[in-house]
Amino acid sequence: MSSPLISSSSSSPSPSPSPSPSPSPLPFPLPQRLAATAVDTRSFFKLHWACFKVLGVVAPTADVFYLVYSVLLHLLVNLCYPLHLALMLFRSPNSSANIQNLAVCVTCMACSVKFVIYTMKMWRIRELESIVAALDARACSPRERGYFLKLRKDMRRITIGFLSIYAFVGVTAELMFIFRNEHNLLYPAWFPFDWRASKLKFYAAHFYQIVGISYLLLQNFVNDCFPTMALALLSAHIKLLGIRVSQIGHEAKSLDANELELLRCIKDQEQLYNMLNTIQNIISLPMFLQFTVTAINICLAMAALFFFVDAPFDRLYYLAYFLSMPLEIFPTCYYGTDFQLLFETLHIEMYASNWVEQTQKFRKHMILFNERSLKKEVAMAGGMIRIHLDTFVSTCKGAYSLLAVIMKMNE
Repeated sequence: MSSPLISSSSSSPSPSPSPSPSPSPLPFPLPQRLAATAVDTRSFFKLHWACFKVLGVVAPTADVFYLVYSVLLHLLVNLCYPLHLALMLFRSPNSSANIQNLAVCVTCMACSVKFVIYTMKMWRIRELESIVAALDARACSPRERGYFLKLRKDMRRITIGFLSIYAFVGVTAELMFIFRNEHNLLYPAWFPFDWRASKLKFYAAHFYQIVGISYLLLQNFVNDCFPTMALALLSAHIKLLGIRVSQIGHEAKSLDANELELLRCIKDQEQLYNMLNTIQNIISLPMFLQFTVTAINICLAMAALFFFVDAPFDRLYYLAYFLSMPLEIFPTCYYGTDFQLLFETLHIEMYASNWVEQTQKFRKHMILFNERSLKKEVAMAGGMIRIHLDTFVSTCKGAYSLLAVIMKMNE
């Protein structure tokens, strides 16, 4: 809805202007040749699209072989892998095996469900990219491009961090299998054949488990990294908008040009709210599942470490599993808090502009911008849980409460 405060006419400047503070410098030096650096934050999702293709979701071409590959992959990994784990739940005399099977089964089921949700929301991800492209086109100044270069390094660290988490869990799981004394599978599971009957059947079962868990770890990377990247991009574009509005009036432009730039910034602000709504629509249910599964798996990993495992490599696996669970949700919770705080400080950036020397109409538009920035915006998981650092702490507390119940039962 258009506001009566926004109009194309201009008023005369107010008399007796007073000096206004200049925008604060960036806390990092601007690199050379920024004019050649185009802001393209959509490029941060290239790895995700490559993973989607490997996981049988986005076909690079209309190829019948890719279609067969996709169908077989979803059938054998997304459906059969959690099922073959679930059929062996609590059927082993070994408590450690039951704990391990329960933790992996819950994780695999949640991973498959989250991935199916993201697959169904693929058109929403495309919509998010179109909003990001429109916001990218507005970042033209050297300060904004300098911030983009810093952002690119941060995104690379996020990606490497998530890949390292899953690689560490996968390697420790395989080490646990290799150094076991008894002839056993990677995870307790049901197969339609007797895998103990021969070495060929045993290695065939193990091959299925290691390949399946590798695909599920790749799915988990996409499931957990995408919300973090999306909220980090939202925070970045809020910061870029803050840089943009703080520069208004400090360059040798006419009053009409400054007023037009402010109107563009108000439209950018509306785009940011649309971006938040789109992100929330995509990640709401997957993040709700993630918070629930994280609390359960932190509890199971601690219980296994304290009560059920003795072998060194088993302990290493559960330690890696225990550490990876909170690390999967912490970055998302961090950026869920970060964008909220940045939204609330946009009006401070507005007052860093040279607003006192602008037209009366400019100041009216400025009031509209500031009032919108005071609106409290929070991302919600499942419509009930805030994606916030407070939720991260609550999840860890919930895991400890579940552990206390298990300890009482163990007594």
